[in-house]
Amino acid sequence: MKLDVLNLDASSAGNIDLAEEIFGLEVRRDILHRMVTWQLAKRRAGTHKVKEKSEISATTKKFVRQKGSGGARHGSRKAVQFRGGGVAHGPRVRDHSHDLTKKFRKLALKTALSAKAKDGKLIVLDNADFSDSKTKALAVVFSKLGWKSALIIDGASVNEGFARAARNIPQIDVLPQVGANVYDILRRDTLVLTKGAVEALEARLK
Repeated sequence: MKLDVLNLDASSAGNIDLAEEIFGLEVRRDILHRMVTWQLAKRRAGTHKVKEKSEISATTKKFVRQKGSGGARHGSRKAVQFRGGGVAHGPRVRDHSHDLTKKFRKLALKTALSAKAKDGKLIVLDNADFSDSKTKALAVVFSKLGWKSALIIDGASVNEGFARAARNIPQIDVLPQVGANVYDILRRDTLVLTKGAVEALEARLK
């Protein structure tokens, strides 16, 4: 598939052939969902914790007589039904991550790229060089291009001036190609790849 290549000033810089096996796959929502769930699960700290009955410091003396009180036959203030008692079936410290095969993760990334291409939300940029390093100047450039919510992926490294200028623009993310991932691609409306990023991603995913 062919796609036009743009410069930062919105002028044309020719076109590029994109690999069908990476940018032209059928979009499967189930694959994208599993991948996003996997990514978010890996981010979870898993440090949530409550005290269970055995961890509570309270009397275990029988505090009401066995018969005649008209109440239940309690033997510990640690029981879960009392204020200050333990919590039944509460969260414990644990690892939320789970496994996904490399083959599946690669397919999910291809599917995310294909989804953006199919929706017309994929843009190829000749390069992401920006010497000004001023956020205001780059914001004007993005405004002219119509990029309000975008993920910009560069090649092996991101131009320092471009990264610094884009850092404080809301809903704009900049990553090197090694950081390309399904969650960040889907959470932004537009996906912008430099020619270097396209070459690197095609080499990585073929």
